[in-house]
Amino acid sequence: MFRLQTRFLIVLAALAGFCLACPPSRAADPVNVVMIISDDQAWTDYGFMGHPDIKTPNLDQLASESAVFRRGYVPTALCRPSLVTLLTGHYASTHGVTGNDPSPKYAERGSELYNQRCAQLISYLDRFDTVPEILGQRGYLSHQSGKLWEGSYQNCGFTHGMTRGFPKPGGRHGDDGLKIGRESMQPVEEFLDLAHESKKPFFVWYAPFLPHSPHNPPQRLLDKYTDKHPITVARYYAMCEWFDETCGELLGMIDDKGFRDNTLVVYVTDNGWIQDPESPKYAPRSKQTPYEGGIRTPIMYRLPGVIPAGERPELTSSIDIVPTMLAATGSEIPKDLPGLNLMPNLTSGEKISRDTIYGEGFAHDIADIEDPEASLLYRWAISGPWKLLLTYDGEVNRYKSTHPRDEKGPQLFNLIDDPSEETNLAKENPDVVARLAKQIEEWYPVEKRKTIVTPGASTDR
Repeated sequence: MFRLQTRFLIVLAALAGFCLACPPSRAADPVNVVMIISDDQAWTDYGFMGHPDIKTPNLDQLASESAVFRRGYVPTALCRPSLVTLLTGHYASTHGVTGNDPSPKYAERGSELYNQRCAQLISYLDRFDTVPEILGQRGYLSHQSGKLWEGSYQNCGFTHGMTRGFPKPGGRHGDDGLKIGRESMQPVEEFLDLAHESKKPFFVWYAPFLPHSPHNPPQRLLDKYTDKHPITVARYYAMCEWFDETCGELLGMIDDKGFRDNTLVVYVTDNGWIQDPESPKYAPRSKQTPYEGGIRTPIMYRLPGVIPAGERPELTSSIDIVPTMLAATGSEIPKDLPGLNLMPNLTSGEKISRDTIYGEGFAHDIADIEDPEASLLYRWAISGPWKLLLTYDGEVNRYKSTHPRDEKGPQLFNLIDDPSEETNLAKENPDVVARLAKQIEEWYPVEKRKTIVTPGASTDR
């Protein structure tokens, strides 16, 4: 496999600061990593995030023991590109997997051309060193369960796992891996026993198909919510609690097998979801969209005795998770990763010295798998209270109703005063729009797609 060039070990002041914060015995021990990835869950839908009805006692407990970023984000609001970001540490515009599927508009599903394009998308992973590959170089065992779009678990660098992957039957996004949590936690438990017996450090990718549809929770959980909510909402709420129960099982295994004190637990959601009360589908401005309902998620880091528990007020992004996990394990961090290694900040409590995070939105159907701009719909930046959202003219194909793009001009929201993004303040704050639009263009220049960056103007580029 072709891999990115030159790597160097990050042992500069940042990582040194992390090591100095560790007890001597901890600094000498490999740190295990457990990544918990929720699938289609709103940032509000947890007890610890203040939801009045949804019960998430296990994640509430995890939050009480973690550094919690309530203002966490994923750069893309769609599962496949979001998950590839968690494997590689790169934005979708860099790793190339911008949507879930090649557009069936240009190649019929199941045709030879369509399958070739599916294989080509998966091959983009070969350009990067994935997290399990990097950890494997240090002797880590790794286990995949749940969602995985990029072929088999071995193709992604995991030593163990469940997904057979494309082109196997049902291999589009996880096949056998999707059974985890919904049917059993046994595969993960068996892997943890193996790691314990082998006396090797481990990495667990727990990305269950939860609370993702189909919303078919156990009746005992559904019964808790049907009296107060429409059945579609009750089902979704019960799915959130079901997911929480599986997280409790996983964290209980970590405790029971003696791994707790030397295991970094990371929590994130791949993308948001707002339940439509009148149908099983998602409501507008949630999944796939660049609004808060699509991209915002709590992000948590727990490493007992090393990362102090508490609320972190700063902005953070899932783009930071890969370098942070690698730093915690003492692994080599690829030099071209755009995210921050947060370990020095997590251990010391010092404020993160970054004032802006970025994201991008692409269509579910990839119009041109070799040109990310062909499907570019949005770019955004968040700085302090401000969020600027720019809309682009990329091709959508399916899911047109999800992306009406009625507002073609810049959208500026004060997220502190208006977290539901009801009032566009672009006309009243042209200086903020200009500043953030310039930063977006410097972050990721586009050459073909057009947008409007001046309130009330026609297309600027």
